[in-house]
Amino acid sequence: MARQKRSSKVLERAVRRAASMNSINPNLDVGNGLTLPAFSTLIEKMQTQEYAYNSALSNLDGLYREMLETERELGDMTELILLGVATRFGKSSVEYNMAGGVPKNQRRRATKSGSPTPSSQPTALVASENGNGNGKTPTVTS
Repeated sequence: MARQKRSSKVLERAVRRAASMNSINPNLDVGNGLTLPAFSTLIEKMQTQEYAYNSALSNLDGLYREMLETERELGDMTELILLGVATRFGKSSVEYNMAGGVPKNQRRRATKSGSPTPSSQPTALVASENGNGNGKTPTVTS
């Protein structure tokens, strides 16, 4: 998702005001250092900063997309290289364990005695009378 670019209502209003004041006098001076040329300079400074900010956001969005793509490639290669070690040395080997895999002979198995785990309980879908209007809202029962 691209970052929201910035636009300034204050800047837009200042540009309109400067254009209107320019029609009075291009060198308008209302005293205390408030001149149309100084106002125009500050407007240009703000436009430059806003442009630089929005450009930086676009660059950041590009870097983020590149990073996500590289991360996906890295995840794929991580999986493939572990599978390569498993193919070469076997899933029960010390090498597979050293590469970060869990050796086949050390994996936990679900026990049938004791408290049942959620994945070992059977589930069934049952139609109920209320729901989405067709009377067939699936509900999970154990």
